[in-house]
Parts: sequence; structure tokens; C-alpha cells
Amino acid sequence: MATLPDLAPALPEIFLACASMALLMIGVFRGDGSLRLVSWLTVASFIVTGFLLLQGPEGRAVTFNGLFVADSFGTFAKLLILIASSLAVILSVNYLEKERVARFEYPVLIALATLGMLAMVSANDLISLYVGLELQSLALYVIASFKRDVAKSTEAGLKYFVLGALSSGLLLYGASLVYGFAGTTSFDKLATVLAGAEGAPSVGVVIGMVFVAAGLAFKISAVPFHMWTPDVYEGAPTSVTAFFAVAPKVAAITLFIRVLVGPFGDLAVQWQQVIQFCAAASMIIGALGAIQQKNIKRLMAYSSIGHIGYALVGLSAGSVEGVRGVLIYMAIYLAMNVGVFAIILSMRQSGRAVEEIADLGGLSKTHPMLAFAMAVFMWSLAGVPPAAGFWGKWAVFLPAIQAGLYPLAIVGVIASGISCFYYLRVIKAMYFDDVTEPLDRPTPTAGFVVAGAALFVFPVYIFFLSPITSGAAAAAAALFGAR
Repeated sequence: MATLPDLAPALPEIFLACASMALLMIGVFRGDGSLRLVSWLTVASFIVTGFLLLQGPEGRAVTFNGLFVADSFGTFAKLLILIASSLAVILSVNYLEKERVARFEYPVLIALATLGMLAMVSANDLISLYVGLELQSLALYVIASFKRDVAKSTEAGLKYFVLGALSSGLLLYGASLVYGFAGTTSFDKLATVLAGAEGAPSVGVVIGMVFVAAGLAFKISAVPFHMWTPDVYEGAPTSVTAFFAVAPKVAAITLFIRVLVGPFGDLAVQWQQVIQFCAAASMIIGALGAIQQKNIKRLMAYSSIGHIGYALVGLSAGSVEGVRGVLIYMAIYLAMNVGVFAIILSMRQSGRAVEEIADLGGLSKTHPMLAFAMAVFMWSLAGVPPAAGFWGKWAVFLPAIQAGLYPLAIVGVIASGISCFYYLRVIKAMYFDDVTEPLDRPTPTAGFVVAGAALFVFPVYIFFLSPITSGAAAAAAALFGAR
């Protein structure tokens, strides 16, 4: 007689799945005009999911026949994802109403994408990894083209779908190679098989691992799989871009870490070469590509490519300290990007959304506090002390230096120096350019998010640094302890 698996470790995901279905039904029966209700209920469901996560079982728990794992590493990453998704939904409500695309399906799709992200982070098998990844991706394909009557939005969704399908094919091909040469798709069994292998690892497993890594590199927009990012960031609705810039990045980079450190931990010599190349190339392409951008969403797209490169520097070290640094970096990255996109969402002139850097001209004269907050975010993204971004880069560069990866750290410092140019260009526009047409006053919701993020990034993060650091350290230790 078949027995039910232990549902307790997956209770947060089960609740969010049920909540998503309930939200869909509420939207269907309430019809038009239910966006605000469904959006706030979605945020409430994220809060409850976070509470269930914190109340989860202690230690490492594996269920569903080894397909799903719950541990401190997953809990830390999931809390970041839930925070990012909640803020994305909160910021999107006014934007969708002003753009006349106020449909209740939007927050439901974000809830389903978030569910996929939580499943990804807890994947303990290549099969469950793919299921979670596709649940996230299918929802993201739809919201990327949410403004169906706008050609750019439709183009963004189509490009994301086509290239996303290619990356899924790469990942599946890699998974099939790993299964064919190792005889299993389970992370735990793969780790045992590869640890017990005598001599050099099987060439087939190494090639399969590279294909899996390539498929995941697309999701974090690491070079050379970054080509979709600028077009999708620019073409998608700005609220969608704000979501893309934070939650999926956190989910994908943590999944990347789990896959490489867990089942393929004994092949570190092989995958470190790939990650080092992706890190260096992402930092260089991100820095150089952003210089010529005039659209602020495209600038933030190249900025995200560069920042993923910085995060991969920590992963390249292949150590507990490196993974801890990546988690700290992603927590700070979340705050910086949420703040920037809250301001971008507020960029409206006479009710019309604008996206050019030149549209920020003279912002310090019309909205001084907004300009100051944007300057804080730009300084932090550039990694200038004492802003939080500096400590994020410190957290990933230091383990790389300790691991002897001096060239990679030097590339990172040079890329950071180059990035100062285009971040300062935004500050220059706000403080030294003339006002062409003043921006509208931001909504109270956006103002609140901007203020909170700015306070965290500049003076207040010092008080949160210790909990974030200790949480990241426990998460990294749990991941390496499971090997």
C-alpha cells in the first residue's frame, strides 16, 4: 500500500499553490476591477508563506522520494524571493492602473512564478529542478508580454520565450547526459556516485554538467547567455522588469549554487573554469554595454548582467565563504534594485510613462528627496563605500582572493571602476542638467518603498548586516554540510 510522503517540509509551497488557485477563482468571480483585492491578497499569501517557512522543520528534511529538500539554505533564499515578489506586486498596482492593463491575472501569474521559484530552490533532483524552473518560466513568458497591444511588449515576450525554450533544451540535454553516464538524476545519489568515482570523472558527466550550467546561466543572464536581457527589460512593462530584476535572479543564482555545490561538488575543478569565465565576461560586458545606453531600463539590464558577474565571483571560489558572500550580495542587490525600479516606475510626465535618462534632468530641483535616494542607489550599485553595495562586493571578492583567484578579483575591481561612469551619468543628469519637463509626484506606495530601500542601503543596513551575515553563514554551512 502506497504511503503519503511527509508534507511538512513542503507546507509553504503547498499553501502557496492552493492560495494561487484561490486567488484565480476570486479574480474570475469578481471580474474587472479586482486587481487591487487580488494583489493585496497575493501579498498576504506571500507573508503567510514566509511565516510557514520560518516555522518549518529544523535541519535538513527530504521528502517526495528525494525530489524535494528543505534546509537553511533554501529558507534564506526563499525569504529573499518572497520579499522581492511582495514588493514587486505592491509597486505594480498603480502602474497597471495608469497603463490601463489592470487585470487580476497579473498578481496570480506572479504568485505562480514565485511558487516555481520556491520549488526550484528546494529541488533535490534534476526532474524536480526542471518542473520548478518551467513553472516559473511559463508564468514569466506571459507577464513579459502583458501589454498585448504594445509591439515592444509582445516582442519582449516572444524573445524571452524562444530563448527560454532554447535554454530549457540545453538543460534537458545536459540532464539526459548526466543520467546516461551516472545512472541517476538524484542530487544525493549523484554526489555519492561522483565522490566514489576512481580517477578522472566521466567525460559524459562533465559535458552534461556544462550543459546544465549553460541552461541555468540563461536564467541569471550571465554572459554568453545574456542576449535576451536588454531587449526584454526594455520591452516588458516596467513593473514586470522590476520583478525580473530581483526575484528570478535570486532564485536562479541560489539554484545554480545548489546544483554545482551539491551533486557536482566533487567536480569543482571542472565547473570552476566555466564559472570564472562567465563571471569575468559578465562583469566586462555588463560594464562596457551600459556605457552607451540612454534608456534607463536598458542601462539596468546591463547593470544586472554585471552584478550577476560579481555574484559569480563568490561562487567561483567554491568555498563556504564564497557561497555566504553570494547570499549576502543577493540580499543587498535586492534592496538596491527594488529602490531603483520604484523610482523608474514613478517616472511619469503629465501621466505619461518615460524611460530615458535625460527625463531625469533636474530631478534634484523638482523632487530633491527622490533625487537623493536615486543617488544613494547609484553609489551603492557602483560599490562606493560606505553604501551597502561596497560591502556586498567585499563579501564576494574576499573569498575569491583567499582562493587565489587574483585575476578575477582584479577584473571585478576594474569593472566596478568603469561602472562608476554610467552610474554617475544618472546622478549628473539629476543634479546638473536642466529640467525639460518635471516628473509627476510619485505615489505614496512608491515613495514608501524608495524611502525604505534608501535607508537600508545607506545608514540602516549596518544594523541588518549582522542578521543577514549570520543567516547567510548558516545557509552556506547547511549546504556544504549536506555534501
